[in-house]
This record gives sequence, C-alpha cells and structure tokens, in this order.
Amino acid sequence: MGCGRVGSTLAHHLQRLNHSVAVIDQDPNAFRRLGDNFTGRTIAGVGFDRDTLVAAGIENADAFAAVSSGDNSNIIAARVARETFGIGHVVARIYDPLRAEVYERLGIPTIATVPWTAGRLLKSLLGGTIDEEWRDPTGQVVMLHVVLAEGWIGRRLTSFEEATGCRVALITRFGKGELPTPVTVVQAGDELHVCATDDLAESIRDAAASGPVGGHH
Repeated sequence: MGCGRVGSTLAHHLQRLNHSVAVIDQDPNAFRRLGDNFTGRTIAGVGFDRDTLVAAGIENADAFAAVSSGDNSNIIAARVARETFGIGHVVARIYDPLRAEVYERLGIPTIATVPWTAGRLLKSLLGGTIDEEWRDPTGQVVMLHVVLAEGWIGRRLTSFEEATGCRVALITRFGKGELPTPVTVVQAGDELHVCATDDLAESIRDAAASGPVGGHH
C-alpha cells in the first residue's frame, strides 16, 4: 500500500526477485512511478478498505507492506492485513519513532527511518535473511546481520546459536542495541548481529529462514 518512492522501489525489487506484486494507492497518477516495465497489478483505492484489499489479492498474499505517507493509514492497514486476513509477514512505515515503538510492542514490525526503509522492508517481507556487516582483517571471522523467521519468536537466542554454531554478539530491539544474555528470548522485530565463519553462513541462512527444528525452547 502506497506508491511513493519507497513503495515503487520495493515493488520493483520484489518483481526482480520473481515475486508477484500488487500495488494500492488512492491516487491513480502515483502508479506512473512504476514505469512501463512493471508487470504487477495496480489498484486505486484506500489501502485499509476490505474490498480494495480483496481486489488486490490479499486473500492469496504472503506479505503486506504499508508504506503510504500517513502513519494512521499505515498502521490501520497493517493491522487489517494481519488480524483480518491473517497475513504472516506484515510491515508498516511509521514516521513518528515513538509511535513506531508502540506498534512494535503490538507485534507489527515498523520502519521509522527513511534511508534504509526499502532494504529493511525486503528483510521483513521475505522472512529470515542475512547480510554481511563486518569482516576481521584476516578474513576468518564475519559479523552478519540476521533477521529471523517468525518461528523463532519466543525462543531463546541460545537455541539459534546451538542450531548454527554462531555467536550472537548483540541484538537491535526497538532501534536500540542490547547485549544478549543466556535467557534472552527472540521478540518480533529483533535484528541479530552474529559472529561466524564463512563455512557457517549457509546453515545460518537456512536456520534463519526456516525456523527452529523440534519443540525445545
């Protein structure tokens, strides 16, 4: 929902990754930002209106991003997508960082800073994913930025370490860095910064995307 600069950029990123995409905006002229190469659907309407969402195909959607220019519209649409239609990956852009923290506590990942919005939205929409943040001068140890699939929520960070062999150096929660403890539990919206070697990267990626195996916390 929202075909501004962020919404149109996100739509093109997802299309390049071979995902089917539908874009909603109240202003039909906004779809010009998508250009002639966009092959997805465009729906003119209010993004939190049930009929508009159904017309966009939300009943068969895997993810929903609310990136209009209005905080209220974005959070209402995000809650409708999650609570009414049961969409698993939902994210909302919120300009007010204080409100963003409140909505994070409600379990809806929010983006409160514009420069890295498109990249973070991709991570939230597509589930577990990783990217490299730092590498030591010898090239042996790397720090990875990891976003976990929803299946990890409520699990201890130590479970992810045991499953992958990595070490969680710190977590970013509600925009603030925190040092994990042996009893730290994964919450919605957490971003992990983990230390590992290159041979562990594939297992980290797989575990982050697929969720924990078995029922132990």
